[in-house]
Amino acid sequence: MNRVSIFSPEHGPHPAGGSFSVKDFIMHHVQDEVIYSIHVFNINFSITKHVIMMWCAAAILMTVLVLTARRKTLVPKGFQTFLEWIILYLKQTVFDTYLGHDSLKYAPYLLTAFFFILTCNLLGLVPMGATATGNISVTAGLAVVTFFFVQFYGIQKGGFKGYIKSFVPPNLPGFVVPIIFGIEVLGMFTKHIALAVRLFANMLSGHLVIFTILGLIFLFKNFFVSPLPILAIVFLSILEILIAFIQAYIFTILSAVFIGMTVNPHH
Repeated sequence: MNRVSIFSPEHGPHPAGGSFSVKDFIMHHVQDEVIYSIHVFNINFSITKHVIMMWCAAAILMTVLVLTARRKTLVPKGFQTFLEWIILYLKQTVFDTYLGHDSLKYAPYLLTAFFFILTCNLLGLVPMGATATGNISVTAGLAVVTFFFVQFYGIQKGGFKGYIKSFVPPNLPGFVVPIIFGIEVLGMFTKHIALAVRLFANMLSGHLVIFTILGLIFLFKNFFVSPLPILAIVFLSILEILIAFIQAYIFTILSAVFIGMTVNPHH
């Protein structure tokens, strides 16, 4: 196991020649970095800054949500009101719409995914932080979890035989059935791949734009150039807060849609 510091010279935005590089500056801030290298039987278990950000997100959620839930009052106050508003909004606009009367059955996973993604997104806006959801490995992991929940709920709802039948509409000619089945299975995987790529691309692109503009300030090294990029960065940072909520919402609504399509295939 080898300890690697994120402040090592090789991780900085300067190439060997010592001149400033906007490309290196951007990649230094958006790429993942190994904090503590761990390899067991050639399997990489290294702790990276995105892993640490996910740990921080999980710790924040467990602390904040547990403490908020323990404050049982008839009329919610403060942050509890904000959380209740979010949960009710998701229930009315997403869960009830796409999952029907059994929506509360699927709410625990969907709410967990929403708040975890939202927290990871917001942590990326904190100075010295990093956006874990700007890593395709993280978003792919989230999409895989959704994929398994979709299959689990589908099998639980109609049994394994009914789940397999849901891939093929009734009353089709026999020779068409294998083709339709193959297309549906391929579409099932494609939807979840798109789920991962969509979240990753949107979170990464915003940070790329911000750090590109910031890099221009250091590139030109001119005091008169800096006000406009700084104003743009402030505006984009505020916009990133909105995007953090939107992307968490989109991931949640698509997950709900996929679950609803599986448990109610004929609706």
